[in-house]
Amino acid sequence: MTDTAQYTARLRYARITARKARLIADTIRGRNANQALDLLQFAPQRAASFYLKVLQSAIANASQDEGVNLNNLFVSDCRADEGPMLNNRLRWRPGPQGRAMPWAKKTSHLTVRVSERLAAASNEQQEG
Repeated sequence: MTDTAQYTARLRYARITARKARLIADTIRGRNANQALDLLQFAPQRAASFYLKVLQSAIANASQDEGVNLNNLFVSDCRADEGPMLNNRLRWRPGPQGRAMPWAKKTSHLTVRVSERLAAASNEQQEG
């Protein structure tokens, strides 16, 4: 890991399960920020639209620092942690033979962290 600054953006209480969001998080982790934006824009999964906004926010946070080259940004960390259930309780739906079946409306906390690649590291990656 490098000693460069990291810029973080979070979306808390996103109305999607963490398991579904992790599929997209694994896709963009470690990629160049511009490449990740392209992937998220055309990905069919619902979580991609959530991560697109969070990644754009992280890039905007990085652009506030004048010393950062936005073309060298990459997604250094991308997570989907479980949040609380909606309204902190289970919902109930009718089940067979008059039973009640629990139904959890889950939420998640999405985190994207971008940092700047050093010029030497980016040259090695392009050559290899």
